[in-house]
Amino acid sequence: MRVVILVALVAFGVSADLFTSIADLQKLLTAEKDIPSIIERYISLEKQRIAELQEYVAKYEESNARLAANGVKEVMNPINAFRLIKQMTSTWKEVEHKMRNNNADFFIRNFTDSHLSSYPTSEDLSGAATGLLRLQDTYRLDTSELASGKIRNIQYSRPFTAHDCFEIARVAYNNEDYYHTILWMEEAKKLVVKEDPPTASMEDILEYLGFSLYKQGNLKHALKLTEELYKLAPTHPRAKGNVQWYEDLLEKEGVRRSDMRRNIPSVVNIRPTEALENTERDIYEALCRDEVPVSPKATSQLYCYYKRDRPFLILAPFKVEILRFNPLAVLFKSVMNDEEIEVIQELAKPKLNRATVQNSVTGALETASYRISKSAWLKGYEHEVVDRVNRRIDLMTNLEQETAEELQIANYGIGGHYDPHFDFARKEETKSFESLGTGNRIATVLFYMSQPEMGGGTVFTELKTTVMPSHHDALFWYNLYRSGEGDLRTRHAACPVLTGVKWVGNKWIHELGQEFRRPCGLKPHTQELFVGDLGGPSPRDHPNFSSV
Repeated sequence: MRVVILVALVAFGVSADLFTSIADLQKLLTAEKDIPSIIERYISLEKQRIAELQEYVAKYEESNARLAANGVKEVMNPINAFRLIKQMTSTWKEVEHKMRNNNADFFIRNFTDSHLSSYPTSEDLSGAATGLLRLQDTYRLDTSELASGKIRNIQYSRPFTAHDCFEIARVAYNNEDYYHTILWMEEAKKLVVKEDPPTASMEDILEYLGFSLYKQGNLKHALKLTEELYKLAPTHPRAKGNVQWYEDLLEKEGVRRSDMRRNIPSVVNIRPTEALENTERDIYEALCRDEVPVSPKATSQLYCYYKRDRPFLILAPFKVEILRFNPLAVLFKSVMNDEEIEVIQELAKPKLNRATVQNSVTGALETASYRISKSAWLKGYEHEVVDRVNRRIDLMTNLEQETAEELQIANYGIGGHYDPHFDFARKEETKSFESLGTGNRIATVLFYMSQPEMGGGTVFTELKTTVMPSHHDALFWYNLYRSGEGDLRTRHAACPVLTGVKWVGNKWIHELGQEFRRPCGLKPHTQELFVGDLGGPSPRDHPNFSSV
């Protein structure tokens, strides 16, 4: 099934962090399946209640006709008077009960208790919009094209309304991101004039857009739009005052009153600096777009081989593709089948929680805006497939697994990503992995359990290397030199998923127990030429190995 990242940005209720995982977002596809039948039952009961009230109307009309005919005689008799009073009080109570006995509260309360936990919240709406903006930046997507429901000229969804664009812009505005506010408010302004009826307020659009233009240094444009707002809504509570304010600001800049509305320059809208340094952000995003050229000289030295250095592997070798040397990174081909992937995903889904990062100062785990996904940890004893995968990693890497972390399964959501980071703890991060007591992370295995349609690559920003997810395969690299020093060249990131689904499995292998499996080298920066290299000939030269 193809799942597209561009989803309707509508919020209803009570859950949170749905936007961080496609697995959770898939639940929304069936979240409203019971609503039609619930509304139908409500309508049926309401029709019955209205019919009963119609009967009371007929009874009252008959009674009114009798009273009008008999006049005062109807109350001169004490028996009739008592009966009339009783009839009117008891009947009205029945009518009042029928009129008040609207079943809406019951149906709404029942639906809320049983269904609303799977509905998104305003936090999910904000997260989805922010994810969409991240995709727009990373993959250089045009605002108008996105608003038309297209990604790279492919029609994925219905076009956005002006209100959709307004909501995206308002999320950016609330985050003080005036760069994106301008892009999306401009789109909302363009769309709203074409709509009948309009889905957004032109007054609101002009006010947000005018202030954002001011924050980005476009004072004349802010003045122009605010005057448009004042002309459109003369009673607006802020428009007239803002016109005066912008005029005063322009005057302080030395602009004469006669020139405030003339020679208006082009809009300047510069993307703000983010948490990443601009240079690293630029290379990270270029790698995600797979725009960084690869040296033909370097790739000509790479090769594939069968890994047969363990007795079991003589009969069932692993296919290994060396992706780069110095430092070594390899891709183990077809090391997890569809059945195993399905089992692991089903085990992980109930446990998925917002992925965390470790605070380098306290060692505590916490959520962060630079890591958007959900993850779950699976222990070997939970299922024989998990245990089998753990044993397979031993054969793949030649590294001890008893001291490794549990298998972590991650599922990425809208714009799901992980900014550049190291898997190992640097010297100053003294609290990292302290509770495990197994030393630093010596190596990483990354299983690609799905293959997104677009985006979602693993990139090494220092090495300028991109690895796109390939279904059933596993990426492997060493985080530490043999001396135990961290290899700063292994700084890497997970690119945001543009379209499709991304499931990965992480296995972080630690130092303890590797003394004989990966001993120190003769030199501080000794490193492997292939997985399990202990100084012997390379696989393509060894008689017990077969090159591909």
